[in-house]
Amino acid sequence: MKPIFILFFSIIIFCFSCKKENSNDRKIPIPDQTEINKLKINQLQILGSHNSYHKHMDNRLFAFLGNINFLLPEKYKVDALDYMHESIPDQLNKYGMRSFEIDIYNDPNGGRFYNRNGNRFVHMTVESHIADLQQPGLKILHIPDIDYETHYYTFKKMLTALNEWSDAHPNHLPLFILVETKEETVGDVLGFLGFQQAIKYTPALASAIDDEIKSVFGADLKKIITPDQIRGAYATLEEAVLAKNWPTVGDSRGKFIFVMQGGAEDEYLVAHPSLQGRAMFIMSEPGKPEAAFIGYDNPIEKQAETIQAVQAGYMVRTRSDEPNVQNKNGSYEQQHAAFSSGAQMISTDYYRPDTRHVSSPGMFTNYSCNFPNNELARINPISAADKQNIGIIAE
Repeated sequence: MKPIFILFFSIIIFCFSCKKENSNDRKIPIPDQTEINKLKINQLQILGSHNSYHKHMDNRLFAFLGNINFLLPEKYKVDALDYMHESIPDQLNKYGMRSFEIDIYNDPNGGRFYNRNGNRFVHMTVESHIADLQQPGLKILHIPDIDYETHYYTFKKMLTALNEWSDAHPNHLPLFILVETKEETVGDVLGFLGFQQAIKYTPALASAIDDEIKSVFGADLKKIITPDQIRGAYATLEEAVLAKNWPTVGDSRGKFIFVMQGGAEDEYLVAHPSLQGRAMFIMSEPGKPEAAFIGYDNPIEKQAETIQAVQAGYMVRTRSDEPNVQNKNGSYEQQHAAFSSGAQMISTDYYRPDTRHVSSPGMFTNYSCNFPNNELARINPISAADKQNIGIIAE
């Protein structure tokens, strides 16, 4: 082979071997984080997914629900169920999610959600044949019997996946895990059709959530930022929060923060005032001794309250969009309100556009929720208004 051809092929091979990483994997040079790491964690904004585990239900079951839509309460309407999420590793690596929502149901004896009773109305197999659903412990699903498709069937398995990713990325920003303790099912409305009902939380069953967290992360909770750590020497958790006694970003890298809401809130506080000795925070409201995290879902309606709460020192979770709303109307009003509110955790269903905008452009848009310049996280415009130019947040 002539020397000129050898040189040509060598250049081609070199260029391909040195091609850029896919930007979706966020494998970019890490800027200096010295100043970023000095910030408190309440001085960041991060994006997270809503009902992070959720897969789309079978189309046959979806069509059946559409036919009985008039019987269903608002939260069970089919439009509110018509969405899906990527795998947890992809959400972390490709889309930069740093907050995850997990819905959990009690199943202390195992098998409670093994059958999918809605399937019999569309001639699908009722028995799931999923061994994990036979095991005792907390189960992950959106609505038993009808909207049950999930990336993980058990709380422990999803926590294990998150922890394994964390171990492989020890310098990551803290991951916020929002745990909704669910007690209601479609069986409460359509029990006469054979749908399963949920088990109510008791103080013991609320404590079992901590037990499952410890089974994955260890009894010492070394990787968990707990209410006790934030409270410190203050009389109540809220006093510590109003004093802005949050840890720095640097001290929080590689760690998790759990925040619980839903049916088990009151039971979780029994014998644990101000969340003493607990693994999780709870979604509360200003003025309560356990108040640290506040939930204001609609940043347009709650803009003033959110800004006030963030300025005071609370951590706020809000939503940039709703299932099958912004992906259809293309509106960014709620997203812009969420960003400007200073809410630290912003949940979305559309960290990437709904794929149907390509096949059905008349029905769906390419709406998506991302920070400007596709940043992983950003400096909070309210709680860190004077720190806006100190750098780009990495990992």
